[in-house]
Amino acid sequence: MDIKNGVGPSKVFIKNTEKAHVYLIDFLVEKFPQIPKEEWVKRMDQGLVLDEEGIPQSASDQCRTNTFIYYYRSIEIEESIPFQELIVYEDEHLLIADKPHFLPVTPAGHYLQETLLVRLKNKTGIKDLTPLHRIDRETAGLVAFSKKAEDRNLYQVLFRERQIKKTYEAIAPYQEHLKDQFPIERMSRIEESDIFIQMQEVSGEPNSDTVIQLLEVRKPWARYQLELGTGKKHQLRVHMNALGMPIKHDKIYPNIVTQTKMGKDFSEPLQLLAKQLSFKDPVTQLEHEFQSSFVLSL
Repeated sequence: MDIKNGVGPSKVFIKNTEKAHVYLIDFLVEKFPQIPKEEWVKRMDQGLVLDEEGIPQSASDQCRTNTFIYYYRSIEIEESIPFQELIVYEDEHLLIADKPHFLPVTPAGHYLQETLLVRLKNKTGIKDLTPLHRIDRETAGLVAFSKKAEDRNLYQVLFRERQIKKTYEAIAPYQEHLKDQFPIERMSRIEESDIFIQMQEVSGEPNSDTVIQLLEVRKPWARYQLELGTGKKHQLRVHMNALGMPIKHDKIYPNIVTQTKMGKDFSEPLQLLAKQLSFKDPVTQLEHEFQSSFVLSL
């Protein structure tokens, strides 16, 4: 299926055990109750719902079992994110992008065109472009992409087997009582909490490891280097908060801050930056070391 505006189609399989529907649109409405019927009609009118042969489907088409239906996501109103990504490196197999704060890596929820992946697909025309790892929407910095499907697993092994060095920087409170303890290696077990979005440290065998270096002090703040061993969700934010050094402008740790202003507030980006990626390329055998052009300032 074709890529439309940098986005490939999603698909759903209609099993012969599904509840019998006369019309395809009735199946889609029941399968995806969060999407109103009017939205499916609109997508069909725009040629965004197709069968396995790539033939556009209409609201009057019948529902056929044991077939795939392909559909393109659509977001009626998507707020623009006024910051630009950079491509810092590209060869035949690999692309390294420098992501600004606030930009998600992949489509999800209310984000589709305003994501790093879709922006890069539109910019480069590379339909098989795939992120090899993720960083949070709130975090800026380096993200690696595979350009060819046949190379993807070789690069993903680097991350699965921790053969890649990932270094971050952060601005957080300076803690005088910890000044003689750096570098600090924080090892703990991180699991989901009962609080929406938040992760937490719990007792048990560690599943996360971060080495923290103190780089610069300008009280009451300091700049830190964080070297990621494992990659648990929110790991750096959880570890820094546990040490009494929550990252500046963190809206989740220690307490979730509810957005009260109309629209997005871009005035306080999370002061966390994926600063460096270092690894041996499994395809070209080149030794890579990439640096983000973004800078956190005290």
